[in-house]
Amino acid sequence: MKFEIISRTGSQEIVFDPRQLVIAGWAGRDKAAMEHHIVELEALGIARPKTTPTFYRVAAERLTQADMIEELGDKSSGEVEPLLLRHNGALYVGLGSDHTDREVEAYGISVSKQLCAKPVSTTLWPMDEVKDHWDSLVLRSWIETETGRVLYQEGSVASLLMPLETMARYEAEGHFEDGTAMLCGTMPAIGGIQYSTCFSAELEDPVLGRTITLGYKIASLPILG
Repeated sequence: MKFEIISRTGSQEIVFDPRQLVIAGWAGRDKAAMEHHIVELEALGIARPKTTPTFYRVAAERLTQADMIEELGDKSSGEVEPLLLRHNGALYVGLGSDHTDREVEAYGISVSKQLCAKPVSTTLWPMDEVKDHWDSLVLRSWIETETGRVLYQEGSVASLLMPLETMARYEAEGHFEDGTAMLCGTMPAIGGIQYSTCFSAELEDPVLGRTITLGYKIASLPILG
């Protein structure tokens, strides 16, 4: 996978070899917001987590930078999340979507995570450039509805655990080595979880005046049995 590293001093391209993909579920710092997200998933029949955060291992090949993904049926949806990535010993921040099959999630969260592609941005920032003002960053996502493009998620990353803390907690279970990518948690959907054929998102850094964007379409494949 190719990424463009945008830093204060310029830009460079890296080729990233994904070897490990981790989804950090229930990684909220804001307990009230996390409880809200748990409740909205319970409404879909999805059981409460036993521990928080929970680290789901997903095949690294699920990472994609394609602008269209194909998913079985029409009951999958995206979730905007910060992306933490280690390459050549350095940590970088990007943007991703934990696209998940919601019907399967009701009976098997790990299976639902494994089923869907995980779209990620083509742009990254050095973690060292944002860690001191991390809580100023803002996540947003949009979906397409019958009435047009609508805001689906929005909020400060301050509602989530710091990525370095999330990484540290994961290292009690596994190694965050070169080639590791982690999606670091999401926030509640405005008005509850909805399905759409288009999903777009952004990570805004108002301190340094820059934004990482992500967008993709979802093609629904028929379920025949």
